[in-house]
Amino acid sequence: MPDVAVIGASMTKFGRREEWVLELLAEAAEACLEDAGVEGTDLDHLYVSNMASGEFEGMTGIPNALAHDIAAMPAYTQRVDQTSSSGGAGTYAAWQSVASGASDMTLLVGAEKMTHRSTGESTDIIASVTHPVEYKHGVTLPSFAGLTARLYLDRFDAPRESLAKVAVKNHENGTRNPHAQFQKEIDVETAMSSPMVADPLRLYDFCPITDGSAAMLFCPADLAREYADEYAVVSGVAGATDTHVVHERADPTTMGGVVDSGRAAYEMAGLDPEDVDVAELHDMFTILEFLQMEGLDLAPKGEAWKEMDRGTTAIDGELPINTSGGLKSKGHPLGASGVGQGYEIYKQLVGEAGDRQVDAEVGLACNVGGFGNCVITTIMEARP
Repeated sequence: MPDVAVIGASMTKFGRREEWVLELLAEAAEACLEDAGVEGTDLDHLYVSNMASGEFEGMTGIPNALAHDIAAMPAYTQRVDQTSSSGGAGTYAAWQSVASGASDMTLLVGAEKMTHRSTGESTDIIASVTHPVEYKHGVTLPSFAGLTARLYLDRFDAPRESLAKVAVKNHENGTRNPHAQFQKEIDVETAMSSPMVADPLRLYDFCPITDGSAAMLFCPADLAREYADEYAVVSGVAGATDTHVVHERADPTTMGGVVDSGRAAYEMAGLDPEDVDVAELHDMFTILEFLQMEGLDLAPKGEAWKEMDRGTTAIDGELPINTSGGLKSKGHPLGASGVGQGYEIYKQLVGEAGDRQVDAEVGLACNVGGFGNCVITTIMEARP
């Protein structure tokens, strides 16, 4: 099985966009192809990560339409939907297409158009990922986050300010990212005094509703030198699921999908958590950054908040986390988020992250669907 390289990547501006989903997809796709010096006609496979173009826009068949718009015919096309981890699942599918030998050039593009809907409408579409019994009773993902955050704070004697510090850190990182939706710093006091949403979580503990797209281009590593002097290799990628009914979990502060996908990705890469230099974690809610750090063994159980206090996860810390600003500041256009994580890791590994550049040879991305119902963990390594 050949090693799979990422030879190009792109990301559009995240935020409130006038363009519709197909236009956003084309914007990222064309930029990614240009980044690698590849034509649409060179593609064998084209994957589109998208959760809900039908629900948000009444538009289906977007992979085929995109192939037409970027002149990629007769490439095979496929839409990948795994709720908010669609981007990570698309990364897995794109890796598989090249690793299997079925494709020598695969483009992955992720996008979502959400801001034209009201907050209530968007929340309802997103809440449809919950179990029907939970959904019937009006349970939403923010309510799960609030309940889990309260349990975590109480069980591990963590101060409420520790979650606010996640938001502060990621907002600061977002000011260094020209693609991020939010371009302003906040302080702990601002985060702590913002409106309550799901006790103990407040407004600044949540990511925004976002439009945007991102793309990555994959090929066999032995062909990568033809297109790029520096590139990254996907050395580990794995997916896992957890109980669909959240209250059935033995310990709500342990995300089983994160644990299992992370363990498998480390094993595939032949690496340990200590080898990771930079990570992009799915901070749809601030508490998820702590849960993923611990599930991926990047921090001991119940102690991720202590690493935050020590500055370990800051952009100049020992293990920078969410240098992009994370979903919290960069934004969360569902189908694009996991691809955007991959974009950030790729740019860090090839030394093209600009003002947010850190010293990194190994990067990890963890993309979460629902409240840990499905998870993809991807490890990439630099290849100079």
